[in-house]
Amino acid sequence: MKNNYETPDILGVKALDNYLIYLKFKTNEEKIYDMKELINENKFYNKLKDKDYFKDVKIRGDSIEWENGEDVAPENLYYDSININEVKEDIKELD
Repeated sequence: MKNNYETPDILGVKALDNYLIYLKFKTNEEKIYDMKELINENKFYNKLKDKDYFKDVKIRGDSIEWENGEDVAPENLYYDSININEVKEDIKELD
């Protein structure tokens, strides 16, 4: 069975401390995606452990990407992220 996930376009992305990603979607939703598990458990993301490299994330198509091709599926970015209002107080960079 094939799952079709619809995800809104990403309008903004910013790498935050502690391997978090801030995302702003076309729906005006703002969310936080936690990359720690992917980085720690999947060798494909090893280079993202370098915090300077991690911070150089860009929007590419309907997802995000780093220079060497590391990316995250758009449905994961949208459905596995947390609404910013749930964590805003805990993230200094969002002040």
